[in-house]
Amino acid sequence: MASSASAVTVALWPDSAHKGNPRANGPEQTGKGKSLVAGRPWTQISNVSQPSLTIYPAQGNNTGATVVVLPAGGYRVLAMDLEGTEVCDWLTPRGITCVVLKYRVPASGPWWNPDCNCREHPKVWMGLQDAQRALRLLRQDAKAYGIDPNRIGVLGFSAGGHLAAAVSTRAEAAYAPVDEADSQTFRPDFAVVLYPGHLWREPDLTLEPDIRVTPGTPPTFLLHAKDDPVDDVRHSLVYEAALKQAGVPVEMHLYAKGGHAFGLRPTGLPISEWPQRVETWLARIGVMGTQTPK
Repeated sequence: MASSASAVTVALWPDSAHKGNPRANGPEQTGKGKSLVAGRPWTQISNVSQPSLTIYPAQGNNTGATVVVLPAGGYRVLAMDLEGTEVCDWLTPRGITCVVLKYRVPASGPWWNPDCNCREHPKVWMGLQDAQRALRLLRQDAKAYGIDPNRIGVLGFSAGGHLAAAVSTRAEAAYAPVDEADSQTFRPDFAVVLYPGHLWREPDLTLEPDIRVTPGTPPTFLLHAKDDPVDDVRHSLVYEAALKQAGVPVEMHLYAKGGHAFGLRPTGLPISEWPQRVETWLARIGVMGTQTPK
C-alpha cells in the first residue's frame, strides 16, 4: 500500500484566500458508501469546505512523473479510497508520485441536485478552481517534491473524469491569482479519464459546450464500459471524437461489460485489466520509464 507515514497533506488555499464552500450542509463528514464494490466497503467524504492535497511520494526508482487523482462522487461526495488512495497503492511502487485531491463538494461542478431533483450547473465551478490550483501548487514546489513539473497529469473517475477533462480543456483560470503559485500553468501534461459523465449533451451526439477541446489539450486515455448504467458510454465517445478532430493524441478502451464505479478493484471481467493498459500508454507517451532530472 502507499505509505501513509511518508504522505504529506497540504492546504490548497492560503488562509487569506480561503474559498470555503457555501453549498456545504454542515461540517465535513466521513462515512461508508451504500454498496459494496468487489465485496468490500468504500469510504466517502461529504461537505468538503477545506480542500487539500495529499502527496504520496514515489517508491523505489522515482520516474519524476506525477498523477493527481480526482475522486468520483457526482460532485456530491468523494470516494476517497475506492477512487482515490487505492490509485496511489498502484502508482507509487511504479515510481510515480501520486497526489489525491480532496476538492470541494457538494455543488462544485455539474451535478444532480437532490433538493430540486434536477441537474444544476453552479455559477462558481469550485471543483475546477481546486484542480487548477492543485496543478499550480505542484509545479511551484516540484523540486521539493522530487517531481518533474513537465510530467504532471490527472486521473479522474466519473465526475472526477469530467473534472479531468475540464481542467485539460479550459484555457482561462477559474479564479483570480492569490499568490506566486498562480503564475504557474494549470494545464495537465496528460489525462486519464475513466467512465466520465457530464460530457455528452443529449439528445444529440455532441460535446457539452463547457468542454472546449483545442490542439493544446493534453494526450488522453479514455475507459468506459458499454453497459455503464450511470454514465452512458456516449460521454466518452463524444469526447474522443472531439479530441481526434482537434488532433490530440487519444487512446480509448471500451468494454462490453463492467458497469460503473469499480475503481481498481478486480471484478473478474476483462475491464479490470485497465491499469495495465494505462501503464503501457504512459510508457508510450514518455511518462514512465524515465528518471527524474537532477
